[in-house]
Amino acid sequence: MRGEAKRYPGPANPAGRTSSGSPENPQPASAAAASPILCVDRDTARDRELLHLHSHPEPMLTWSSTATLLGTVASRDWLIPPGYGLWVPGGIEHAGSVLHAGEMVTITFSADRCPLTWTQPTSFAVGPLLREITTHLHDIAPGDHTRPAAEALMFELLTPLPAHHIHVTMPADSRARAIAEALLARPADQRELAAWADHVHASVRTLSRLFRAETGLTFADWRAQVRIRAAVPMLAGGTPVNATARAVGYRKPSAFIAAFRRVTGQTPGTYLPQLR
Repeated sequence: MRGEAKRYPGPANPAGRTSSGSPENPQPASAAAASPILCVDRDTARDRELLHLHSHPEPMLTWSSTATLLGTVASRDWLIPPGYGLWVPGGIEHAGSVLHAGEMVTITFSADRCPLTWTQPTSFAVGPLLREITTHLHDIAPGDHTRPAAEALMFELLTPLPAHHIHVTMPADSRARAIAEALLARPADQRELAAWADHVHASVRTLSRLFRAETGLTFADWRAQVRIRAAVPMLAGGTPVNATARAVGYRKPSAFIAAFRRVTGQTPGTYLPQLR
């Protein structure tokens, strides 16, 4: 993943310089030290890129503008579709992969000055205002007079999505894994197992056996879990039930509601903001 990075004053960059090394509107040391942001990165995520398992003391958040990302944090997979993000506390091992190419933003914070107190990996939605604020923080100079207010508003807008704990087990076999990753990237894909069998050069019987043996679910049930997990953050962000159903691959809202109840034990309306 490559892109532009805007580094802010602080322990990681005490001279108050951008990533290119040139001074940018120096400000008093006390003001610089108060900023919790160490770096704002805008990246182009490319298909199949991998971030290997690692950890660092600095907490970070990653949100996707147009990419679809799969993060593995605290031994759990987290889908990050466009318009959503993931908070990773400092010191927790994490890895990632790109399921669908696109643009993404990563903000790294000081380990001892970040005001966010989320102690667990946490997903969140990125609305238009939060998106514009992160763009503004990337573009302005470290000493810009608008930065403290922009940072404060960013933290106010970061709201965790409700916990939904829909764990999706990934198959290990390369053929089944290729299908799984494609469906994570595009849950609305309508291809049935026979079409996927042609795609990965395997038999329907083999794929059926692999999904059941390696995920504990039939292919249809596994795909339903993927679709419902993708639907939850959309609903929590205010997307209507009918629109969410279409976005994750259900032609009929009634089929979506029935599948949602089977997977979560609740109706989709439970996750709409006005009903929480």
